[in-house]
Amino acid sequence: QVQLVESGGGLVQAGGSLVLSCSASGLTFNSYAMGWFRQAPGKEREFVAGISWRGDSTAYADSVQGRFTISRDNAKNTAHQQMNSLKSEDTASYYCAASRRSGSKWSPSGTDYWGKGTLVTVSS
Repeated sequence: QVQLVESGGGLVQAGGSLVLSCSASGLTFNSYAMGWFRQAPGKEREFVAGISWRGDSTAYADSVQGRFTISRDNAKNTAHQQMNSLKSEDTASYYCAASRRSGSKWSPSGTDYWGKGTLVTVSS
C-alpha cells in the first residue's frame, strides 16, 4: 500500500519560513517524480513544485519561483519543500504527489499518488 505522509505545516507570519516534508512508503521511490501541489478554499488544486526521480531537474510555479525550494533524498524516501518569504496568498492545504511521468512538472491528473495534505496558514 502506497503512503505519502506530509508534515511541517502550520501557522506562520508573513515573511516567515516553513519546511514541508513528505515521507513515502510502499513504492519504488526513485522511480517517481515527486512534487507539491496546493489547494486554497474555493480554488482548484495547483502545481507548486516538482523534482525529477533522479533529482536533477526541478520546476516551480511562477508564484513561488525564487521563494520555494524542493529537494529529495532517495536513500530516505523523503521529499522536502523549503518555503521562504511566505505570503498570505500561500495559505492553502499542501499535498505531496508522486508521478511516474518523466520530468519535474505535471498537472493534478498526472499524479499517481497523493498524500492527505498539510495546512499552511500565513497570517498578514
